[in-house]
Amino acid sequence: MNLIKLENIIADKKNLEHVLDNLMEGIIAHDTNRNILFFNRAAESITGYAKEEVIGKDCHQVFGSPFCGNRCSFCGEVPQSLTDISYSMNILNKAGELRRIEMSVTGMIDEHGCFVGVLAAFRDTTDLIGLQTRLGELTSFAGIVGADHKMVQLFEQIRELSNNDYPVHIFGETGTGKELVAAAIHNESHRSGGPFVPVNCGALPEGLLESELFGHVKGAFTGAIRDKKGRFELAHGGTIFLDEVSELPKPMQVKLLRVLQEASFERVGGERPVSVNIRVISATNRDLKREMKKQNFREDLYYRLNVVPIYLPPLRERKNDIPLLAAWFLDQAAKRSQKSAELSPEALAMLMDYSWPGNVRELQNAIHFSLVKAKSSSIGPQDLPLELRQREPVNCRPGPSRKLDLESVRAALEKSGGNKSRAAKLLGVGRATLYRFFDDIADVS
Repeated sequence: MNLIKLENIIADKKNLEHVLDNLMEGIIAHDTNRNILFFNRAAESITGYAKEEVIGKDCHQVFGSPFCGNRCSFCGEVPQSLTDISYSMNILNKAGELRRIEMSVTGMIDEHGCFVGVLAAFRDTTDLIGLQTRLGELTSFAGIVGADHKMVQLFEQIRELSNNDYPVHIFGETGTGKELVAAAIHNESHRSGGPFVPVNCGALPEGLLESELFGHVKGAFTGAIRDKKGRFELAHGGTIFLDEVSELPKPMQVKLLRVLQEASFERVGGERPVSVNIRVISATNRDLKREMKKQNFREDLYYRLNVVPIYLPPLRERKNDIPLLAAWFLDQAAKRSQKSAELSPEALAMLMDYSWPGNVRELQNAIHFSLVKAKSSSIGPQDLPLELRQREPVNCRPGPSRKLDLESVRAALEKSGGNKSRAAKLLGVGRATLYRFFDDIADVS
């Protein structure tokens, strides 16, 4: 009897509104015509809009643009249904402040099973991310793993870039994750619902480059049997990522400059200008300023692309992130292959001592190699790639390398109280070198 009474109380409209108004999450509901039906107190607090300003109105008109940005499912034809989806996004509240929210959206169904609207729940995580950043507790952001202060600065840069469309140029060594950062900038921006189109400028043949970037019309050249959209046109409403932009030949640099200046271009063989609304992110592992001085890269294009420069540090400059990255790669591999393993302290020490010329990509490959080779759930030094086991560590003391002998190692261990890391420092070698010494002794015995 009490349960039935409670159900009747909750079913009452005023009581239901009272329940929803006391939730910590913002709740917004609209019909298939985008007319807002419900807007609770938390939604008022997060967005800055009062309930009276939004109820009964088109959400696009109230917020000045789709509340869900490019993720809005009601910008075109009304969908027939909407499955449960969740995503992170950035919004501007009424005061013009950028807020990061976590959104969950589900479709509303009437008693006849017909799709009648949308119910969205969202919470503001802006202050939480800011607090985690200040306390040094942030270990990943937008799919990028890292806790080093250089990576935290990178996370802050990505957040700052989320509310504008300025061109970004990413500079970093091979394997540092330039495309990952470009995708993160896109996903954190108001363009996140639009396409992200990566282009490797160095991998496209020069003869096909213009057609690939800008498209062509039927009959423009032999083999052009139909009209084709280029990468810039495919990126309309989203972001185009020009990787290895320094590889573009001079004539193509001129065409790219025009696109950045006029936001339009012509397809190969075409006469009609095609306008695009895109954000341009470029990247290279070369110093563009040096290439410009060598007259390999146009100065005017350099200043157009390099509005917001981002530097990605190599892995050797953020070695404290190696345990985090290794654990993340192991976790991802376990989800795919059902084989789980952990790094032994000796193997981790060897990873920490290595110079990583291939950066994060090389670390990922090393982890995958070790998983295949490991015969147990513990990855030891013997399971790591050969170049890691043979290469001398980079953090040894300067001066000529010294060959370890049993007597000096015993003396160092006695002095350090059996602590191998301290013993390695006393001996002037890396931990991996000391561990290899013990492995060699074990092999001999």
